Amino acid sequence: VQLQAFGGGLVQAGGPLRLSCAASGRTFSRNVMGWFRQAPGKEREFVAAIRWSDSNTYYTDSVKGRFTISTDNAKNTVYLQMNSLKSEDTAVYYCAADPRWDYNSDLSYTYWGQGTLVTVSS
Repeated sequence: VQLQAFGGGLVQAGGPLRLSCAASGRTFSRNVMGWFRQAPGKEREFVAAIRWSDSNTYYTDSVKGRFTISTDNAKNTVYLQMNSLKSEDTAVYYCAADPRWDYNSDLSYTYWGQGTLVTVSS
């Protein structure tokens, strides 16, 4: 499975940004896909996840009401729509696929994209 994340960039605080993660490969199972982020000097943390079968979504508390994760089944793509961005959202964002156990643990995920940098200026 190959994951390609893109859409990062520089945005002003309060603005929106949409990240995309395109999945390919014959072993891609369309189980769960997640977004994680890692800010400078901090550990990687869970942001959001979605289950392909029923579109159930999961969010970390700090992004609830501001971020929305969604899928485009025809394109095998997962999106992360980020609104009302804050300076503390600045991080490298990674998409990941096929967790073996917990959807919110980075140790659980099998496949990872390359990361895309989001910088929020205040």
